[in-house]
Amino acid sequence: MTPIVLPPALDLIGTAIFALTGALLAARLRQTFVTMAFFALVTGVGGGSLRDMLLGAPAFWLHNPWVAPVIFATALIAWFTPRRWWEKEVLEYADAAGLAGFAVLGAAKALAFGVAPVPAAVLGVVTGCAGGVARDVIAGVPSIIMRPEIYVTAAAISAGLAVAGWLAGLPDGLTWAVAWTTGFAVRSAAIRWKLGLPSYREE
Repeated sequence: MTPIVLPPALDLIGTAIFALTGALLAARLRQTFVTMAFFALVTGVGGGSLRDMLLGAPAFWLHNPWVAPVIFATALIAWFTPRRWWEKEVLEYADAAGLAGFAVLGAAKALAFGVAPVPAAVLGVVTGCAGGVARDVIAGVPSIIMRPEIYVTAAAISAGLAVAGWLAGLPDGLTWAVAWTTGFAVRSAAIRWKLGLPSYREE
C-alpha cells in the first residue's frame, strides 16, 4: 500500500467547520462571546484531539499555529452575523459536513500510523462523532448521537469508504472526496427526510 500523506489544511478545514457548529449552538442559546469561542474550541478540536491521543500522536492543534486563530475567527463570524442566517437546519448541515470530514481524516490518519483497516475505520467514526458529543454535553442538550436519525452510520460510511479506497489502492484525494461526499449526502438525507434506523423494542 502507498503511504498516506495528510495535507495540514485538511485538519484545519474540518476544525473550522466543526468550530462553526459549536459557535452556532452557543448563539442559539444566547451565550456571551467568550462562551461562544469556548464552544467553538471544544467542538473544533474535540474529535481530532481524541484521535491523536489514541494514536499516541502530538495533538494536532498544539503544533499548528493556524488552528486557534481559525477557531476564534469562526466564532467572530458567528457573533457578528445576523442570527437569521443560521436559522432552520444550517447547524445540522454544518455538523454533517464536519462529521463526514473528521470521519475521513480520523480513518486516514490511523492508516498513516499503521493501524489495521477495521480499527482505523472505527477510529474514524469516533473522531467524527466526538466533537459533536462534547458540544452537546457542555451545552446540556440531548446528544446528537442519541437521536433516532442516521448519524453514527453516516460517519461509519465515510470512514469505511476511506479505508476501502486505501485498500483498493485508489488515489488519496479521490478516495477522501468520495468518502466525504457520500457520508455528507447520507447525513443530509437523514436531516431532510428524518431518516433513521429501527430502534430496539422489547417484546
